[in-house]
Amino acid sequence: MPTRICIIRHGETDWNAGRRIQGQIDVPLSAAGHAQARATANALRDEGFAALYSSDLVRAKQTAEATAHLVRLSLHFEAALRERHYGVFQGLTHAEVQARYPAAYARHLARDPRFAPPGGESLLDLASRVGAICDDIARRHAGEAVALFTHGGVLDILHRQAMGRPIDAPRDFAIPNCGINWFEVEHGCWQLIAWAERGHLEAAHDEL
Repeated sequence: MPTRICIIRHGETDWNAGRRIQGQIDVPLSAAGHAQARATANALRDEGFAALYSSDLVRAKQTAEATAHLVRLSLHFEAALRERHYGVFQGLTHAEVQARYPAAYARHLARDPRFAPPGGESLLDLASRVGAICDDIARRHAGEAVALFTHGGVLDILHRQAMGRPIDAPRDFAIPNCGINWFEVEHGCWQLIAWAERGHLEAAHDEL
């Protein structure tokens, strides 16, 4: 039996709505984000998860807690499921980054795999971190169903790895807040089953 992995991006924050780069800064859910988290919990309540994992950043924790409460499972927190660290970009809007660091922002927009914002992570670093923790969780729960609550950058990497797409290719897929994404893993091979399900939500922002 393949391992079924449901991966959910955290609910909306005020910084998402304001196009402000969060990275690994701890920003809580907005009122809209809490509503999205509750709607997501209701959508997932009958999936029979064996375990729930979450990034240890507060916006992912708060999203995961709604599902954990409803399905009566404890949460396992993994720092490796955090968003990409954006270094000096964190806390700024995209317009502010472009104005202050035009050359660095150009490399960021070009998805240069080796580029790391000063103090932050490159896409290659992120991909290595994400691949390692997600493969490890899949091995822990072979043949079971698990849910992971994480971030847009993590989902971007997983989509590309499952679809065999390079990390420097332009992104042409949405990553909405509290979108539900399903993967199956068998013999270490990831297959994308469903992407960005959002029928349970009234609205979602995609600031990337």
